[in-house]
Amino acid sequence: MAKDPICGMPVNEKTGLKLASGGKTYFFCSEHCLRKFAKEHSVPEKEVATCLVQPKGPFYKNKTLIVSAVLALLVFLSYILPFLEPFRKTLFMYFKTIWWAILLGFFLGGIIDYYVPREYISHILAKPKKRTIFYSVILGFFMSACSHGILALSIELHKKGASNPAVVSFLLASPWANLTLTIMLIGFFGLKALYIIVSAIVIAIITGLIFQALERRKLIEVNNNILPVEKDFSIINDFRQRFKGYRFSATDIKGIYSGMLSLGNMVLWWLLIGMGLASLAGAYIPSGLFQNYMGPTLLGLFVTLALATVIEVCSEGSAPMAFEIFRQTGALGNAFVFLMAGVVTDYTEIGLLWHNVGKKTAIWLPVITVPQVIILGIIANRIF
Repeated sequence: MAKDPICGMPVNEKTGLKLASGGKTYFFCSEHCLRKFAKEHSVPEKEVATCLVQPKGPFYKNKTLIVSAVLALLVFLSYILPFLEPFRKTLFMYFKTIWWAILLGFFLGGIIDYYVPREYISHILAKPKKRTIFYSVILGFFMSACSHGILALSIELHKKGASNPAVVSFLLASPWANLTLTIMLIGFFGLKALYIIVSAIVIAIITGLIFQALERRKLIEVNNNILPVEKDFSIINDFRQRFKGYRFSATDIKGIYSGMLSLGNMVLWWLLIGMGLASLAGAYIPSGLFQNYMGPTLLGLFVTLALATVIEVCSEGSAPMAFEIFRQTGALGNAFVFLMAGVVTDYTEIGLLWHNVGKKTAIWLPVITVPQVIILGIIANRIF
């Protein structure tokens, strides 16, 4: 199955959008990604307009629609079957808590997607300097994809020449320190979410600096895709040139909406799955099990870490589950561990790093990050 070169999502070659350009064939998950690719690579509009567009798959195969239909069916049945009533009440509690954050996050994500060029990201992540790590973390804040989308983008940055330490820092910071998730986490945890966000940034920076030291000592792979960077390129000057005499128009509204829609197609179904799972856990798992096995103890932290390792849920889906752990146990550190484990121990992340970046890099990732996650989790449980 092909991968979208913009968002990294898998694309069915029979139902996806197909563009033949420059002697190569590309497949896209949506017109949004196709047009973004065409803009970045200066593909003439004529080629875009005449590219082979395969018919879309049936609407009932849309993942967001499927998950929404399942949740709606359970809610409907809850008015008939009394044992489903606790699920309905918990699910409504989640929607009441987080709806504003979802809308605001998608809106800001659409703005970032439309206005922030990916060229800026690729340009500053290859230099073997400490500030590269800080740049990668800062740029991760402006990403608006889920952890799986961030992983795809991280691999793409690696192919474009970003250093391996920068790729790792970007991968660690983006899922929990990006603007969209920052708003969502605040919606769930209130100001306590700032501890989660700051801790994710701290781990990303420390890990990136350690990886730079490992790279200097040749203990991890060096990215062979790194190319000389033009010294005279200035992001500030480029920004000024792009927006010199710029006028807001209906095209901007359409572009922002397209970015919101693309982001929604990527992450909304994961978010709904997470809310559904969290509602089931909150409604039917006795609070004693949370307290006994996932409480604010060292054992509880490791149980939480093990659970998060085997659960394959996108970052947006993990947020409701993490909040349910916090709601049941009051252990913010356990919620933090659950969230971070989705990146530092998840087999998808490690596997793709193994095959695309390097085996040594993949092995060092959990070795360096897991102790940091546990320590910051312990601190959170003692403070909050």
